[in-house]
Amino acid sequence: FFPYFFIDTSTITMKISAILAAATAISGTSAFAPATNPHRAMTAINLGSEGDNIEFGGNSWKPKSETMGSTDVGDYFPEGYDKNAVEFTEGMGGSQAVGGGGDRGPALPGMEPNEDVVMMGGIEEKSEIPKGMEFVMSSVPDGEIAMDVASNSKGAELLLSVKPVCMGFEDYFAAFAPDSHESFSVSPVAGRMDRRGGETTDLMVVCEANGKAGTFVGNLVINLPEDNSKICYKITATAY
Repeated sequence: FFPYFFIDTSTITMKISAILAAATAISGTSAFAPATNPHRAMTAINLGSEGDNIEFGGNSWKPKSETMGSTDVGDYFPEGYDKNAVEFTEGMGGSQAVGGGGDRGPALPGMEPNEDVVMMGGIEEKSEIPKGMEFVMSSVPDGEIAMDVASNSKGAELLLSVKPVCMGFEDYFAAFAPDSHESFSVSPVAGRMDRRGGETTDLMVVCEANGKAGTFVGNLVINLPEDNSKICYKITATAY
């Protein structure tokens, strides 16, 4: 005789289903939770020491002079040019320096005046007044000059030093305006005027009275066509 029990299988089935559902819910929630890892992976790299095919601090190249001087050479240096032939102080005063002494020629190396330099075009100075150029006196002259001349002499000379007024070298042309007295003349009639602050241009003014006495007026005009300007002087000669 064995005792037997009655088991309600429906109740067991419901409990097992509930347990499985709860387990599934927990598993699904944990899928969205960030995984935690208490250990951090680390990688060590041994760079070795300098000389083991590794360069520290960039390129190790150095110029022959062991300095940081420029290794570039401008292509305007002629072949065989001696950089020590010109002192480093040459030209330090700038193109507008006055009274600095020395050469006032080109500042570029290799362009110093020598037998190999060929002058072309506008570098040549003019020696004659261009045909058709007009000499018109300004309403207000830049200067007024008085001179004396003996009427029975060969004439009187006046040295006129004109200061340059242009920023660069300019060709000039000098002559007396048509309304001037015929006794006046000037030389040279053409040339090149220095840049501002440079040397003055000397003009020789001559007055020949030819035996006549009186007061003669001459209006000297110095044209600077490239600068579109002019310099004017009113010269009064007293012949006695």
